[in-house]
Amino acid sequence: MAAAARARVAHLLRQLQRAACQCPTHSHTYSQAPGLSPSGKTTDYAFEMAVSNIRYGAGVTKEVGMDLQNMGAKNVCLMTDKNLSQLPPVQVAMDSLVKNGIPFTVYDNVRVEPTDASFMEAIEFAQKGAFDAYVAVGGGSTMDTCKAANLYASSPHSDFLDYVSAPIGKGKPVSVPLKPLIAVPTTSGTGSETTGVAIFDYEHLKVKTGIASRAIKPTLGLIDPLHTLHMPARVVANSGFDVLCHALESYTALPYHLRSPCPSNPITRPAYQGSNPISDIWAIHALRIVAKYLKRAVRNPDDLEARSHMHLASAFAGIGFGNAGVHLCHGMSYPISGLVKTYKAKDYNVDHPLVPHGLSVVLTSPAVFTFTAQMFPERHLETAEILGADTRTTRIQDAGLVLADTLRKFLFDLDVDDGLAAIGYSKADIPALVKGTLPQVRDRHAPHSLRRSPAPPERHAPLVVGQRGWKPGVPGGSWISSTADSSSVLSWCNRARPSPFCSSIQL
Repeated sequence: MAAAARARVAHLLRQLQRAACQCPTHSHTYSQAPGLSPSGKTTDYAFEMAVSNIRYGAGVTKEVGMDLQNMGAKNVCLMTDKNLSQLPPVQVAMDSLVKNGIPFTVYDNVRVEPTDASFMEAIEFAQKGAFDAYVAVGGGSTMDTCKAANLYASSPHSDFLDYVSAPIGKGKPVSVPLKPLIAVPTTSGTGSETTGVAIFDYEHLKVKTGIASRAIKPTLGLIDPLHTLHMPARVVANSGFDVLCHALESYTALPYHLRSPCPSNPITRPAYQGSNPISDIWAIHALRIVAKYLKRAVRNPDDLEARSHMHLASAFAGIGFGNAGVHLCHGMSYPISGLVKTYKAKDYNVDHPLVPHGLSVVLTSPAVFTFTAQMFPERHLETAEILGADTRTTRIQDAGLVLADTLRKFLFDLDVDDGLAAIGYSKADIPALVKGTLPQVRDRHAPHSLRRSPAPPERHAPLVVGQRGWKPGVPGGSWISSTADSSSVLSWCNRARPSPFCSSIQL
């Protein structure tokens, strides 16, 4: 039974890496997927690390003008959002540019949780400006928007879907040189200053997708902990949840030596290769910081020590997942945020419904890790202990349950919305959430040019909706059925109630 369960999880994680149900924003694109090696080896034997240069220190943003001067920049685009444009992080960056004689233009129309339309607006601005360098001051939305603007301004004849990850886009490799981009994160969550990922909502299909390429990584990340003092409590919490899941998912990802097929050429080895000894170090260190400092950072806006450590943890986890990848929490988060109805998260000054990325990721985490622990119980037990669980008498087969309960307590202590019902979803939304989680190339609503791959052999995805909230002691649970086949990648945490229900969806 245990062997069969491990086999199901392993097969599922492989599907996320290479089949039609892969995570569209954190997995490698189809056209760059590795071909089978000439030796016929079916799994990889190597991994490599790629990361942006990063500089950490209180007040380090003041150096951005000197950095651009050293790069020879003559026409800079500074990107941010309207909420930040009048706050100290942007003012400090602009003062540094002025002091060092760097001509610049501000683009402050970045959308929180960007869409393809907001990306294209920023791209058009960048193309008209003919900039020779970029500065992104803000959270993941700003940094990702700036990456996309830099990419398409450097490749002006490309169609928008050319570089978007399959199956939504064509997933073409980036072969053009990009301009220097300096990222100045003001939130502690996405780790986007270290990664080659740019995420957005593709409004036509109501799904989240993105661009994934080492080529779009920022040239330099300036990690200035002083900026964290301007974050409201819920922004700190939701950003921290993204760090938490980046660390947990990359540490429990399918190991690089089990990823298949083995590439025929090193250039085709994917950016997100599976867990490996180096990414493990970053992930575990980030998780230890989260366990120690996240609650303090949320509860006390003046706790510079806690917020500084969380700012570093964001980068650490970004380095980890930026090379190992993530899996189910992120894969299931996209429709949760993309199909939002009326929910508006507290502390976010936006004019549209919004489920913050970190919140959409963490809501399913107890269910996800209950399931994935069947494959790597030792790692799940280790992470549960780091997060505060007493594991001295825990049976290894209970690792997933222990980690899930530890996460529930962690979330309850931080006053997280109590499951999907609390943010506006019901049982009637299950089919749409399934569809958004597993974007199928055969979907009749997809552009005709994308209908080029057969459906996976499994035709059914049982969707098990657990009814357990965060409050300790609430009966019920969130899990994936032990009788489900390997396509059962969905497990949704709904509001607290005593009994579960399930639904089988035809894909």
